[in-house]
Order: sequence, then C-alpha cells, then structure tokens
Amino acid sequence: MIRTLRAFFLARLLREKVLLTGFVVMVAAVWLSSISGRTGRFVREVRATTSGLNDQQLWLSNRASIEAQARASASRLDAVKTLDATRLLAEVSAIAAETGLKSTTSGETKDASSGQLSVHTLQFNVTKVDWATLKQFYLELSKRSPYIGIEQYSMQVDRANPALLNANFQISSVEISQK
Repeated sequence: MIRTLRAFFLARLLREKVLLTGFVVMVAAVWLSSISGRTGRFVREVRATTSGLNDQQLWLSNRASIEAQARASASRLDAVKTLDATRLLAEVSAIAAETGLKSTTSGETKDASSGQLSVHTLQFNVTKVDWATLKQFYLELSKRSPYIGIEQYSMQVDRANPALLNANFQISSVEISQK
C-alpha cells in the first residue's frame, strides 16, 4: 500500500506534489491541535481530581480531632437556649420589634438535621429602614451568638428614598435535641 502511494506521489507534477504535501501538513496540524486540546483538558481534570482527593484525605485523616472539637463545642452549648425553627422566627421577630423595625418579611425556615444537632435557617428581609435602627438590630442579633447567627447579609439603598436601606439576612440557629 505504501509503495502504491509512493509511486502515485512521485508520478505527479511538482505543483501537485506541493499541493498534496500542503494538504497532508494541514491535516496533521488539525489533528495535533485536537490532540493537544484533549490532552490539556485531561491534565486539568487529573489535577482537579487529585486536589479533591487530597482534600478529602486531609479531612479523613483529621476525623478524630474534628469530631473531638465538635463534641467539645457542642458541650459548651446549653440545650435549653437552643432554638427550633418556630422559636427562631419568634426570637428574630421579637428582636426586630424591640429595635423598631416596622417593614419586615420572613420566608419559611429550612431545616438540616444530623441526629442530635439541627440547624434552622431563616430568610429575613427588612425594607425602608435607617442605618441606626439596622445597626441596632444587628447588634441585638449578635448578642444571641452562638445560638443565633447571621450566615449572609446584603444591603441596598432604597430606590424611592436614598436615606433609607433595604437589607436581606440569612439567619440560622442551632438546636440540640434532648433525647
């Protein structure tokens, strides 16, 4: 087969040989480009997977100390002061009323439980409030730490009145089941 192709190539005129050679070089360049792209993607995926596996191994190798720290932290919490989803909403609403927040809304609580420990998350929105009142609300919530915590917070200027603010809080609480 190679002899036939060689004889075919040598029987061509010079300009046909140059054209055929150029065509073969272009096909080889496209093929090599494709291989280099796939090789690069493969190498990046190998590095990402290796990094992920190393992180997992680090967590697994430190499992005993992590669990000991979690037990020690949980032992410092008073189970009576922990809040379930309903008490979280009531407590946040009470703090909002104490600090003078009038225009508030809250979403449904989301619960994540892992045996004895549950985390309840509440979306709480405040609209048309001045900075001093919003700061007071934040400080009152902070006093309830570690039983109530702010996971996310965003604040925007009210479009109708630039002197007022709109704020969104994602507030969470920890509940220890008393079994």
